[in-house]
Amino acid sequence: MHPQIEKLLTCVELEEKEQAARYSLDQAHTLKQLKAEGLALHPVIVTRKTFGYADYPEINFKLSFPPETNMFRDGAAIECFISGEEPVKGVLISLDGKSGEFRLFAPDFPDWIEDNGVGIKLAPDTRTTSIMKQVLGNLEQQKDLFSLFERLHGSPVPAGTSPAATSGTLTFLHTNLNKSQQEAVQAICEGEDFIIVHGPPGTGKTTTLAEAICQLVKRGEKLLVSAPSNTAVDTIAKALLEKGINLLRVGNSSKADAEIFAHTPEGKLAASKTQKEIKQLKIRAEEFRRMALKYKRSFGKAEREQRNLLFKEVKSIRAEIKKLQAYNEQRLFDEADVIAGTPIGLYDAGIDKLTFQALFLDEAGQCIEPLAWCIFPMAERIILAGDHWQLPPTVLSHEAAASGFNNSILEVAVRHVRAVYLLNTQYRMRQAIAGFSSRYFYKELLQTAGHLADTGTHICFIDTAGTGMQENQGPDGISLQNEGELGLVIRVLEENKWEPRHTAFISPYSGQVAAAKEVLPAGMRISTVDSFQGQEKENIMLSLVRSNDEGDIGFLKDYRRMNVAITRAKEQLIVIGDSATIGGDKFYQAFLAYVEEKGEYRSAWEFSNEA
Repeated sequence: MHPQIEKLLTCVELEEKEQAARYSLDQAHTLKQLKAEGLALHPVIVTRKTFGYADYPEINFKLSFPPETNMFRDGAAIECFISGEEPVKGVLISLDGKSGEFRLFAPDFPDWIEDNGVGIKLAPDTRTTSIMKQVLGNLEQQKDLFSLFERLHGSPVPAGTSPAATSGTLTFLHTNLNKSQQEAVQAICEGEDFIIVHGPPGTGKTTTLAEAICQLVKRGEKLLVSAPSNTAVDTIAKALLEKGINLLRVGNSSKADAEIFAHTPEGKLAASKTQKEIKQLKIRAEEFRRMALKYKRSFGKAEREQRNLLFKEVKSIRAEIKKLQAYNEQRLFDEADVIAGTPIGLYDAGIDKLTFQALFLDEAGQCIEPLAWCIFPMAERIILAGDHWQLPPTVLSHEAAASGFNNSILEVAVRHVRAVYLLNTQYRMRQAIAGFSSRYFYKELLQTAGHLADTGTHICFIDTAGTGMQENQGPDGISLQNEGELGLVIRVLEENKWEPRHTAFISPYSGQVAAAKEVLPAGMRISTVDSFQGQEKENIMLSLVRSNDEGDIGFLKDYRRMNVAITRAKEQLIVIGDSATIGGDKFYQAFLAYVEEKGEYRSAWEFSNEA
């Protein structure tokens, strides 16, 4: 077996073991710890119960406080639990602020679902890991695919060997594309087998991909569109629907909003004869469930057997519903020009018999490599889009990460593919805000649209060095906080009189975010940097937290996190930190020098003198 495939298989297994250990709720790992680490939501308040997709129980819930966790992503494997009962496996459909929804893989709702003390926690995603292992194990048997694998793990292409600008005769449907966007679209339409669209923050990546997809559909091609999260799939799906593309959105449709739902198999079949048959089957399943529920928690052997038989009937009806849906979905798959879903959503859709000319994998910088190989065999050409200088995929196992498992498919491919097209003009932020990222990450190639030239000071660093505003452990004993920096945030808000809805507070540390939620104004977005990737606000305040005598900066060392953090603001970026702690690091040294050159450098002492 190819050594790199072996390495990836080992990493998948390490990640699986780490998930099992990290997510377990036992004597060694208490509920308090799981909550502190953002791995459990407890208690949840059940607000609605329904039987949804394929007749699985679905639960809407709310929380008494908004969680700050980017671990609970849509599609995450979860377990619903209560003390003293067997947990029930399921999947998180959505989590937005204080409310969310999950689906249980069970014949019915547990008896205890509305009792006090119900929670959900992350669980090992054994389904995804088993698919990845199977796909990697079979890679060498697929000649063309293995040849691509060897290419992506072979000799890197020399720097600066991207192909010259193409000069085709495309008539662009979107008339305001800039030159770099046009070149990327042209290259995709010319049909090279593997292309990368490198889209730094604010460069119109979705607009560019939507144009290329429309061009290919116009010429009669059938396409796949994917991204590692449902949110990212929906973003590009909406852009395509606005352009009138015949799109089918597969997977996780009960989370979809009305606009997307109409383009899911369930939405399209809603008024059909099939849906009436499914409704009848669901009524039958409900009758069996009602009979089974006569047998409550305490019953004898005979009753238990009877209850199990009734639930077996429910299971068989569910299988029948799935079969009916699959049969009718096949027609929809045949008719659609574009099928969109996450890699596992597409893998599960049963579309491997269809021919697709191209696969677009958006946010490829967030996609671990084995997940990409699950869908690469489905199309003749591959287009990756994203930015490998933003946050990498989340990997729990330190050992797997040390072996490169958190290198995204984009990071792997960008070193070995010639056809890399950089979108080189950003339309989000003032020039001074974008300037440091352009200099440090994008070799000064990232330009700013003319209307965003600086009209004053747009970037400021407030230095807490020497003020005694030191970091401290949060109440959970795990994450860090810095009360002094929060005090400065309040002073900056008072000084600038910014509207909360146009302002966001972000920090790399969830402890600081939790503390900020206690003291900052309502209506203001308060988030970790990781959760804020892909978003923007007029004004951003970034609290770096780290302030200690050792110069220890922890995971501020991941400069890609800082690249995300400093490219979210459109008008004003305020960074608060301790130059004595961060200044020993070359990246932060360069950032501080940049602020002195292009912005405003203030001492926290100024604010105490104003008191």
